[in-house]
Amino acid sequence: METNYDLIIIGAGPIGLSCGIEAKKANLKYLILEKGCLVNSLYNYPINMTFFSTSEKIEIGGVPFVSNNIKPTRPEALEYYRRIAVSNHLQIRLQEEVKRISPVGNQYQVQTSVACYLSKSIVIATGFYDIPVLMNVPGEDLPKVVHYYKEPHFYALQNVTVVGASNSAVDAALETYRKGAAVTMIVRDAAIGERVKYWVKPDIENRIKEGSIKAYFNSTVIAIREKEIDVKTPEGNITLPNDYVIALTGYQPNFDFLRKAGIHLSNDQNLQPDYNPETMETNQKNIYLAGVVCGGMNTHLWFIENSRDHAEKIIAAILKKQS
Repeated sequence: METNYDLIIIGAGPIGLSCGIEAKKANLKYLILEKGCLVNSLYNYPINMTFFSTSEKIEIGGVPFVSNNIKPTRPEALEYYRRIAVSNHLQIRLQEEVKRISPVGNQYQVQTSVACYLSKSIVIATGFYDIPVLMNVPGEDLPKVVHYYKEPHFYALQNVTVVGASNSAVDAALETYRKGAAVTMIVRDAAIGERVKYWVKPDIENRIKEGSIKAYFNSTVIAIREKEIDVKTPEGNITLPNDYVIALTGYQPNFDFLRKAGIHLSNDQNLQPDYNPETMETNQKNIYLAGVVCGGMNTHLWFIENSRDHAEKIIAAILKKQS
């Protein structure tokens, strides 16, 4: 098995695949490593999810993304990126988690769950979807609490609490409500999030207004038990009947992994990684960032459509060093 590369790309999401395409164009010896399945984060999105971006804005490699509607769906995206990987014959190893990156001379040693590689350069394109932001309340570890939402049928005829007011939280609330769940939303802020998809926002606001979905704003969950939850509201603490909690409170990059790779993070709550926006190179020589991981805790700053050019910047920087 080949173990020595010009470039190792960590993460086989859309931006990792884009980096692989550009590396192949540049005749670099590259390898993409992914701890899960192909485009693992997209695979774990809700089954019925519709993208905010139009299909042409999440194309990569100059290959058109043709969808049935203006806004593509999760199944369409999975098929598109699969075809991208296959048609470009990208060198990808799936279900192989990177454990450690260590400098060895003028290269890096990349230790995975199954092998060890050497590479002159590294791209970290690991996204942010693997680690949920926890509420840190008693009972959050109960089996009834989930931080990922897939589909609504399981929650039919149950008392369901959705925590959060982002796109994922709104989708979960509406879908479970329409499958017959008694849905309550617990929202930390004073209103539904401003970044909620514009064609969905009126729907959730009207369901709340008519009372079909109960919402407590400026409120937080303070305890979870088998059949009820405690909520802190502006009017005081209340107890609600509850069968399941869907806590969609956001996600974060693997900051420990970045730190262990030697990448500096800002000292504030944003934990912003240190990198050059012109080349995407971090404070660690020849280690680059691509995609959402660049934003630290500000995971809303980067997404597929505005980070597709990261791959071109990175490969251009690598080639410039070689010239």
